[in-house]
Amino acid sequence: MEDKKLGPLQDVQQAIALVRENTARWNIDSAKVGVMGFSAGGHLASLAAVHYSDPVLQRWSASQLQPDFQVLLYPVISFADDITHQGSPNHLIGELVSKKWQDYFSNETQVTQNTPSAFLVHAGDDGAVPVESSLRYYQALKSHHVSAAMLILPRGGHGFGMRNPIDWFATMSQWLQQEGF
Repeated sequence: MEDKKLGPLQDVQQAIALVRENTARWNIDSAKVGVMGFSAGGHLASLAAVHYSDPVLQRWSASQLQPDFQVLLYPVISFADDITHQGSPNHLIGELVSKKWQDYFSNETQVTQNTPSAFLVHAGDDGAVPVESSLRYYQALKSHHVSAAMLILPRGGHGFGMRNPIDWFATMSQWLQQEGF
């Protein structure tokens, strides 16, 4: 791999392409292929959602790589200095060498009108990844007229997964049905 900071994006693009190539074989609706990620995985899932038209490997096309929806829980969205989880940029992609790469990996700056619809969940008391990260992504989605829903839980901290007294999973399921997924 020539540029290791693109390795995770290459992996998620390859996973989406693999699912798309096998939808008939695996009895999956080809119009309902989404990505889901928690924390750092939320960064990767949102990265797939905003950079599908920028294949890491040229053998793929944007239509093979574009998720139909994204579900993000307490995601690391931005590498902007004022809201990024300190350490995430170095841990996720290595040392940023320029402002260009900081912007490229700040997914709220990469949203377009073709970004897939999104469901976000974040706890207001998250001490690791500030809720502002999700809020900025939600605002970017809305400003580009992308369908988005966001559930902000009062408590849960970071990494609550399925362990939260509020059933975010039921809300997500309702959203998926409402969106036709």
